[in-house]
Amino acid sequence: MSTEHSNPTATSPNQPNAAPTHGTSEHESAPEQKPIRTSRGIAVVVIAVVVLAVLAVLGILPRQHALAALDASTRQLAAPSVIVATAKPGAPVEELNLPGNVTAYTDAPIYARTPGYLSRWYFDIGARVKRGALLAEIATPEVDSQLTQAEADLGTAEANANNARIQADRYKGLVASNSVSQQDTDTYTNLATSTAAQVRSALANVQRLRDLKSFEKIYAPFDGVITARNIDTGQLIDAGSAAGAGKELFHMQAVQTLRIYTSLPAIFSGSAKVGASVDVSFPENPGQLTHGKLVRTSDSIDPVSRTLLVEIDVDNRGGKLLAGSLAQVHFKVAPVGTAFIVPVSALIFRAEGLRVATVKGSIAHMAPVTIGEDDGRTVQINTGLTKDDLVIQDPPDSLIDGEQVHVLTPDEVRTASQGGN
Repeated sequence: MSTEHSNPTATSPNQPNAAPTHGTSEHESAPEQKPIRTSRGIAVVVIAVVVLAVLAVLGILPRQHALAALDASTRQLAAPSVIVATAKPGAPVEELNLPGNVTAYTDAPIYARTPGYLSRWYFDIGARVKRGALLAEIATPEVDSQLTQAEADLGTAEANANNARIQADRYKGLVASNSVSQQDTDTYTNLATSTAAQVRSALANVQRLRDLKSFEKIYAPFDGVITARNIDTGQLIDAGSAAGAGKELFHMQAVQTLRIYTSLPAIFSGSAKVGASVDVSFPENPGQLTHGKLVRTSDSIDPVSRTLLVEIDVDNRGGKLLAGSLAQVHFKVAPVGTAFIVPVSALIFRAEGLRVATVKGSIAHMAPVTIGEDDGRTVQINTGLTKDDLVIQDPPDSLIDGEQVHVLTPDEVRTASQGGN
């Protein structure tokens, strides 16, 4: 027989109100913790932020310094190296040698004024003709027929007008005695007026055709030389002009006096005196000077080239000079300001005009200039420079206004010259 030992304090699992037991202790709780102070937490955060900021600054500043150094080095290497020199003062400009275009005093194309066929021409190129000389003849059978018809129409109109005038005069005499009505008289009077107008119209048509017939003969309009003949016998001739369908028959030039046009720099425009004598030379006559006369100017400065257009007339009755050639005009001008001498290589040709590059500090500036004497090696600058300007001797073509440049020192120039040798 077995014996059961029961715990009086134990609770049967079937008891609903039994409380669970946890371990060996009757009551168990979490250990106590000290509360975190707010001020100490903020201080830790601030210190962390400061440390991060210091680290960031220590990392960024060297990088920015390196970038700035790289940028400065890049700019220095990109800046073109140039050699500069001060502009040397030159003698005042007293004479200008300018190119001039030689043209005929009168230049005219000659067209036909009536249609037909060329029956004959009388002068060829190079022929010197007088005003009124017969150059060619045109056969105009159509105009001849039209003129014959017009003259017949004029005769008919005159006969009708004469008959109407007689009838009108007769009715005017009869109406006074009340033999005819006033209405019939007015009718014949108006008929006489109308037929008289028809006569004038027919007469004008006859005169027009007679004028056309007179154009069968082509005459020289002035004394000159035939420079072109564009027709031959038997060719069909159409009336017209340069703007129409007509063909130019001849081209004539009056070359007894030649016009020479040249452009004088605006700064010397005060020296262009109408009536002044001007020397002119021609390449085909080396060593010889021809005396011309300044006859007129445009009296206006060209805003693009800043020059004054002048005309010089030269006597060519000897026929030694040819229109269309190029001349050198030797102008005597009054000195203006101080001229400076620079090498030709210092000139920069741009769309806006002639320029010379100068340097102030390390910045290039484009100075607009006007030139005078040019001997092929050096050129005289009349305006645009001062005695303190440093002129770039051989500027690169890509140089622009305001660009930074590196001015070579004398030692650097010497070193570069030795290295090149």
